[in-house]
Amino acid sequence: MKLLLADDHTLFREALVQYIERAEPDAVVLLARDMNEVMILMEDKPEVDLILLDLRMPGMNGLQGLRLLREKHPETRVALLSGMAEKEHVEEAIALGASAYFPKTLSATQMMKGIRRVVTDGEQYIAMDHNSNDIMPSHFGHDRRARERGAQPGGAHGTSVPSISELAARIKMTPREQEVLGYLLRGASNKEIANALDLQVVTVKLHVRGICRKLNAKNRTQAVLRAQEMGLAAVAG
Repeated sequence: MKLLLADDHTLFREALVQYIERAEPDAVVLLARDMNEVMILMEDKPEVDLILLDLRMPGMNGLQGLRLLREKHPETRVALLSGMAEKEHVEEAIALGASAYFPKTLSATQMMKGIRRVVTDGEQYIAMDHNSNDIMPSHFGHDRRARERGAQPGGAHGTSVPSISELAARIKMTPREQEVLGYLLRGASNKEIANALDLQVVTVKLHVRGICRKLNAKNRTQAVLRAQEMGLAAVAG
């Protein structure tokens, strides 16, 4: 499996690559920070199985990038990634030929399942409830086989994804730490988190340190990975 991950958030890239390499040891993951790097890589290595493209990147948004890739490399599958998205963006992505639409708040396990099914089965997976404007982080809206099995959203055996409050309670995470973790999962920097939550950067650092301790993680990247494995990424933020 060869993937191209295009995202300008270093933390998100590192966490997702770590999980992909753990789940698929033979996978090759090429990295890009903007559309210019994507196009250069595609000219040199066009045999990519799937491009994971951030909806919002410097220079060109994901929908513009999707149009360009469909024009230049129509045989290559493209999945859009988004921290926040609206129904019309998802519908436009589908119309433009996106193979998948993954909220960044999906758990790493769920995202990996979606990647496998797109690459291996050639199916389209859109993680969104088309009856509302809400991203559905707990399941893939087009998972036909899951519906036929009568599975409930969230798990292979009909179990629902627990809420962040339930999961956070297990490790005694404070409400503020839950908020900070939600931003970490989107790849936000300490300064960005401080601005969003109206906190001092030093206070954010203290919260990040507390999150790392409670998740038994050595650093931010490992904390994100641990959170994803626990299911926190599926419901945070």
